[in-house]
Amino acid sequence: MDSEFLEKLKGFHIPTCLRVCAGTDGSVTFLLEIMTGHPTAVVTEYQHIIPADKWMAQMFGVEVGADINDRVVTLTAGEVPYVYARSLSAIEKMPPGVKCDMMKADIPIGRILRDHNIETRRDFEDIELHSQESLFGAKSVLSRSYKIVHHNGVLMWINERFPIDDRWLL
Repeated sequence: MDSEFLEKLKGFHIPTCLRVCAGTDGSVTFLLEIMTGHPTAVVTEYQHIIPADKWMAQMFGVEVGADINDRVVTLTAGEVPYVYARSLSAIEKMPPGVKCDMMKADIPIGRILRDHNIETRRDFEDIELHSQESLFGAKSVLSRSYKIVHHNGVLMWINERFPIDDRWLL
């Protein structure tokens, strides 16, 4: 785990359950189910295929203009929204079963990877607090971004935003 990421996370004054979700290098979906006792549902805000720009092409190792799945979802548990997430993934880099399930939209990425026995690691990029940003009624937000790496190539890039409030006092 990136030590700068960990030190920043340890310095934030946030509820422990939020700290655990924001610091995991595993599935947030799975942790939410454990913490809340409810299945995690995905509410898809949008999902589009977009052309890779230079940054995306370099990150995924594809040509500029290659098909990128751009998906924005809200993760809920017990009808409470916990996470707002955007993911980018290069269509040509996805294993066939993963590609099919990703295009269905309403399946959490953690569950897709687990169901297909895809071995991955998460490489953290950044984590920060936004005290003047609101999300799901909270007045501040914790944002983290990371890459999901499979076979030493970037399979997905994800940005997750967590509201900072009492919903995490589980």
